[in-house]
Formats: sequence, structure tokens, C-alpha cells
Amino acid sequence: MSQTQVTTTPDTTDATIATVAEIVTFRLIEGTDPAAFITAARALEPMLKASGTVLSRTLSCDDTDTWTDHITWTTMAAATSTAEAMMADPLAAPMMQLIDPAHVTMRHAPIAYQQE
Repeated sequence: MSQTQVTTTPDTTDATIATVAEIVTFRLIEGTDPAAFITAARALEPMLKASGTVLSRTLSCDDTDTWTDHITWTTMAAATSTAEAMMADPLAAPMMQLIDPAHVTMRHAPIAYQQE
């Protein structure tokens, strides 16, 4: 008698269970010192760590001066609630003031695979 193997995949429609990538691309306001921006971005580390919902964060900048902020969140609900809290946190203001709002794109996607 053979056994049937059943494979299940996570229900990524449930905002409480799938890890989520938040990918934000943006440009800085013209004339902004990249080192000043990184310092302002790093000031958010304590708040993000205290949330307990950030698994990783990476900032990068390409040769067109387009920045990417890539955050891995524990869930979509965590991404949403922590982002709302961050926008209200005075520690976020210096970083946000250096970003050109006309050049911001944000998207979220459930993580299908992550290499450790």
C-alpha cells in the first residue's frame, strides 16, 4: 500500500502568518549628504528592534542615486502597524525629511524563499 504525500503551503492571504518583504525605492532630496541620511536611518534602529517584528533591514543605493530600503517583517500586520507607529515617532522625522516624496515607491510581498 502506498502513502500519499500531502504538501501544504502557507496561506499568504492571512496577514498574520507569512513573513513579508517591504521594498521601498526612493531618491533623496537633491543635495542631501548620503552619510547624513544613513545616520538618520540608523536612528530608527532602537524603535524597529523594540517592535520585535523586524527580521532584517538593508539600505542600498545604486548608480542612479535610487535608494532601496528592504525590510523583512514577521507579518504583514506587523509591517503595517509598525510603519504607522514609525511615521508618528519623532525619531523618523529627520530621515523622512531627507527623502523626496515625489520619488517614493513602496510595495509588500510575502516571502516565498529566504536563504539563511
